[in-house]
Amino acid sequence: MLTLPTTEARLEPYRLTGSPLRPRAPRVPLTRTAFAAAHVVSDPLRERNPWDTRPAVDWDATLAFRTQLWDQGLHLAEAMDTAQRGMGVDWPTALDLIRRTLRAAAAHPARPRVACGAGTDHKAPQDLSGPDAILAAYTEQAAAIEAAGGQLILMASRAFPAIGANPDTYHRVYRRLIDQAKDPVILHWLGPMFDPALTGYWGSADVTRASRFVLSLIAENPARVDGIKISLLDQRHEERFRARLPDGVRLYTGDDFNYAPLIEGDGTRHSHALLGIFAAIAPAAAQALEALAQGDRDTYRRLLAPTVPLSREIFRAPTRFYKAGIAFLSWLNGHQSHFIMPGGLQSSRDITHLAQVFRLADQAGLLSCPDLAEARMRTLLAVHGIEQS
Repeated sequence: MLTLPTTEARLEPYRLTGSPLRPRAPRVPLTRTAFAAAHVVSDPLRERNPWDTRPAVDWDATLAFRTQLWDQGLHLAEAMDTAQRGMGVDWPTALDLIRRTLRAAAAHPARPRVACGAGTDHKAPQDLSGPDAILAAYTEQAAAIEAAGGQLILMASRAFPAIGANPDTYHRVYRRLIDQAKDPVILHWLGPMFDPALTGYWGSADVTRASRFVLSLIAENPARVDGIKISLLDQRHEERFRARLPDGVRLYTGDDFNYAPLIEGDGTRHSHALLGIFAAIAPAAAQALEALAQGDRDTYRRLLAPTVPLSREIFRAPTRFYKAGIAFLSWLNGHQSHFIMPGGLQSSRDITHLAQVFRLADQAGLLSCPDLAEARMRTLLAVHGIEQS
């Protein structure tokens, strides 16, 4: 029995009740492509001045976390914006991560796919004052990723809104990036709820106009686009957008609120997944996708339904701080020995939020070792002055 805080500033008893899901490999090929965007595990013994210096990474724990995702049939989206970049991880560390992850993936028996984020974050904003500079920055990262053997995800860049780019500017840069890539790319539309600096992406604050532009960009050469990840937390928009994509171009949902119905689909079209929450709910996600591949929609819904309240809590506003919940669950489940994040970002969420994540993870069967999770939660509560009887 634990005493947990509530949002009403009360303390209430809570007893673990969930039946943990056992992580395992899928028994059949999956019919949805599912990328999990995994986090980086810090090395707190080597961390110095976390707000001002490069993060110290526990590489063994970081790669072990990825391996257990691959063991469950998931693929990996590596070095992504909200998962690492903009969350304390700089480009040199991200490139090291990409290279290490790709080597580990090549040695894994499942041969998982690894798609890697290419952006412009290694350049200072003042050095990205025009389309040529933005293109050159993207190209530098893309070349390094392709040299390591990774597929490109063209992440949204803050540089475009910062210079007030119009659709012609986006077209000039993205057309070159898509056409010069070695393999078909994944585009990425990240909404301002994840990063306010991306407001007005694709040259318009009007989502309908922005959609029209990016659909026309894809339609110019759909064979060069694997798919597009959309992270706008708007199910109806994603369904409408998905219906207009050329055949063969995937919609990778980044909607951590509405992923369950979007992945299931409407009987005609469905979304694939490129989700941060899948790193936290891997056993439920992988086994639900297995059920869907077997035509068992009831089991699919039963497994994913309790994960949705958990995901909505983890991704609640300010959504950009969601990674604290991912690292918290990784710690509770024994994937890392501490709850420390790059840049000290574990402090971005309060104890009442973490207590609710604890409850919801239990109810979804996602505390794999309940005794360990309870012991670690006791420690965190004590740090916050909440003593247990």
